[in-house]
Amino acid sequence: MSTTSSTAPTATYTSTGSEFETARFILPDFVGDCPYPLRLNPNCYPVSRASEQWFLQGANLTEPKATNFMGLHTGKLAAGCYPDADAFHLRVCSDFLNWLFNMDDWLDEFDVDDTLGMRECCISAIRDPINFQTEKLAGKMCKSFFSRFMQTGGPGCTERFIHTMDLFFIAVAKQADDRATGRVPDMESYITMRRDTSGCRPCFAFIEYTAQIDLPDKVMSHPVIMAMEDASNDLVFLYNDVFSYNVEQSRRDTHNIIVVLMHEQGLNLQEAVDYIGGLCKVSIQRFEDNRDILPSWGEELDKQVAIYIEGLQNWVVGSLHWSFDSTRYFGNNGHTIKQDRIIELLPKRPL
Repeated sequence: MSTTSSTAPTATYTSTGSEFETARFILPDFVGDCPYPLRLNPNCYPVSRASEQWFLQGANLTEPKATNFMGLHTGKLAAGCYPDADAFHLRVCSDFLNWLFNMDDWLDEFDVDDTLGMRECCISAIRDPINFQTEKLAGKMCKSFFSRFMQTGGPGCTERFIHTMDLFFIAVAKQADDRATGRVPDMESYITMRRDTSGCRPCFAFIEYTAQIDLPDKVMSHPVIMAMEDASNDLVFLYNDVFSYNVEQSRRDTHNIIVVLMHEQGLNLQEAVDYIGGLCKVSIQRFEDNRDILPSWGEELDKQVAIYIEGLQNWVVGSLHWSFDSTRYFGNNGHTIKQDRIIELLPKRPL
């Protein structure tokens, strides 16, 4: 539920010489605009604690990284995105998400060659988690969670997970190249790349995994299913780009759709954020329009497709609410920001 007040929050500006820089911006009403119900897996808390211990030991984290990691609350993300998973399958999801978020942070420090080296290690570990040998901690954790995935994961969703994880590493390498050269991509190129760097596509394979279904290629390659996946993916990464912008602008990171819009369309910060709010509404409508024209593949497959589609919308609403519960984007202020939607900009770090 969104809050109402007699006066809507407004952006404020500070004068710096002859220039005006935004001191804060106002979030669109993402929560109020999202029509999907949030459900939390009843196994959330015991599974979360076990997964956190697994990651802390496997990644050998020291302070302050261990404390920062505990603020992620990734187990709650898994519980919101996979609300019907049993404890075993939810644990594999939670382990994977803990690994993925920290992999994302590790790769931020990597150049192209380092990223491709990590890709080779992790994809090899996923393709053969039993026999592949590595001393890299990230590779060892891959072996751990994916050997458990393969116990019940069907061949189709297993291959989809491996393929989309490979696309993730390839896109992150392209992002590293853009970062090294200071290149800001155009909107179309950015969206194409972001659908892979978001990590959503391998996460969508876990929808099948947790439901213990394995949809055939004729379903997964259908344009309507692919359009619904893209709409869900777009919503997750659009929310994420807006929520992560403050921290990213403070460290001068340009891999964000807000930066792309300001660069390409000459928008100021608030205009770019508002534009994204509109894109999110369009993406929800695109999801629903495609739901209305879903073909039938027969009674049994249609039931499985319905489970998958519900899983996509669980990812949209689950990731949205989790973003305010985690300390990753808003520190300890997430619940306040969820209500008033005001983001005070952090100062930029010295060059």
